[in-house]
Amino acid sequence: MPQSSRKFLVVADDSSECRTALYFAARRAVSTGAHVTILATHEPSDFNHWIGVAETAKREAETAAETLLESMAEDAEAVTGERPELLLREGDRRTVLAKLLEDDPLISLLVLAASSSNEGPGPLVTALSRGRGLFDGRAVPVTVVPGDMDPAEIDALV
Repeated sequence: MPQSSRKFLVVADDSSECRTALYFAARRAVSTGAHVTILATHEPSDFNHWIGVAETAKREAETAAETLLESMAEDAEAVTGERPELLLREGDRRTVLAKLLEDDPLISLLVLAASSSNEGPGPLVTALSRGRGLFDGRAVPVTVVPGDMDPAEIDALV
């Protein structure tokens, strides 16, 4: 299948559901010739009155996000055979995501996983389901993968 420049975006967090979304995106990318992009965000520190503390907190948040991205990149590369695009941004996850979707026309699919916990499907899926979309600039299809799907079930779909 010819390679394209289309990107399937996964938003990184440390949940097992996120790994399910990543696996789905990677398998789908292989079958369609797309590429995987992984976005990790970290919140700006709220220690403005203690500059040293703020810098330390920011470095720690960046390091944790970079570690998460690297781990997810290894998982995606094991499926696709190529290194995914890794993005690290500072700011509120929904705001950063909305800006990225507006700025990068190559992102053709957002892949999220719904949490299977009793606390709800997760903040991004909840925001989308309540009509608080992420797509002010342009519409992007969203695939919501059940977080408790196993790889064999995903393999059967793609």
